Amino acid sequence: MSLVVQKYGGSSLANPDLIRNVARRVASAHDRSGQVVATVSAMGDLTDDLLKIASQVSDRPDPRELDVLLSTGELQSCALVAMALRSIGKRAVSLSGAQAGIRTDSSYGKAKISGLCPERIEQELKNNNIVIVAGFQGITEKMDITTLGRGASDLTAVALAAALKADRCEIYTDVDGIYTADPRMVPKAQKLDEIGFEEMLELASYGAKMNPRSIELGMVYNVPILVASSFEDLPGTLIHGGADMNIEVGEIRNRVRGIATEKEVAKVTVYSVVDRPGVAASLFEPLANADISVDVIVQNASVSGTTDLTFTVKSSDLDATMDVVRLVSKNLGMEDVGYSTGLAKVSIVGTGMQDSPGYAAKMFAALSEGNINIEMITTSEIRITCLVKEESTADAAKVLHEAFELDKTK
Repeated sequence: MSLVVQKYGGSSLANPDLIRNVARRVASAHDRSGQVVATVSAMGDLTDDLLKIASQVSDRPDPRELDVLLSTGELQSCALVAMALRSIGKRAVSLSGAQAGIRTDSSYGKAKISGLCPERIEQELKNNNIVIVAGFQGITEKMDITTLGRGASDLTAVALAAALKADRCEIYTDVDGIYTADPRMVPKAQKLDEIGFEEMLELASYGAKMNPRSIELGMVYNVPILVASSFEDLPGTLIHGGADMNIEVGEIRNRVRGIATEKEVAKVTVYSVVDRPGVAASLFEPLANADISVDVIVQNASVSGTTDLTFTVKSSDLDATMDVVRLVSKNLGMEDVGYSTGLAKVSIVGTGMQDSPGYAAKMFAALSEGNINIEMITTSEIRITCLVKEESTADAAKVLHEAFELDKTK
């Protein structure tokens, strides 16, 4: 007998027929494995609908109450899947994130898992129940409901798999695996049979359709993750800790594995920053305390004792970012703050890029030939990211996909 943890996304649960389809898939997995825990997202666009309603009753919904509201979407799904399972003769029980033992901090809307106590789940499994857990949510020490951020049902599934020491974690969604690029932008994108955690973490962090924290957790606890379609019985993509077995050893060091894109990026520039120790910390610590994630950071060379500092945030965080930055700038005597919106990030990712020259030059040349201007550049050991105009995102992905011959991926 083995234990499988599964996750089903909102598009897989959008209506009663699809909910019954998910129940059949869960039941089939139970027949094969013996024990199944499944975590589910809210039905279809329900989370977006709830956000719209919240905005209609309040200009700035209270974060705590918003989390209580949004958590109800996943509760509906897990109860309905449990009902559907019972209707086909399977024992099943639905649990909220709190009942499942998912403990979090109190960062509403972006809560982090602080611990997981799976005793209730383990007892239900001993009682021969299939356990359906509401994804995307947990509870604080003060018994307040929290949500983990958009797309975080993936994180719930991987966390449960790690805590329960499951044999595998399976993520089922509306795509049949991980592709070399977003196939909606790049028609020639190829599905990958497998990919390492390190490369997948970079792809996920820069736009691929996976929650980055779920990949990080899988890497830390060595939980292999299968990403596959909930609509078709097709081979998916295995995310794991080993090298890609489909690539010859000599080729691994000379390979870009994928193109990641992320839209709705805003750029903030603080002008005439005093060039002395501690000034950058004075700016970025308040942003961190406000739960604002800063990404690309570029500081110009100091001229006459001052410099310009530019960084990016999600467009949805821009208003809160500007409130913090303007206050800090005023206190530190900085001259001006500017911002621009309508930007996107496009990245090339691959472990083969480490210690190998030529990737940056090839990327920049390809974008230049496509008449795509680069606004900012940032790198890691296995990634190069360029900031471009949002309307150029698809064109940038296409030219890079072709330049690095990713359409030939097997």
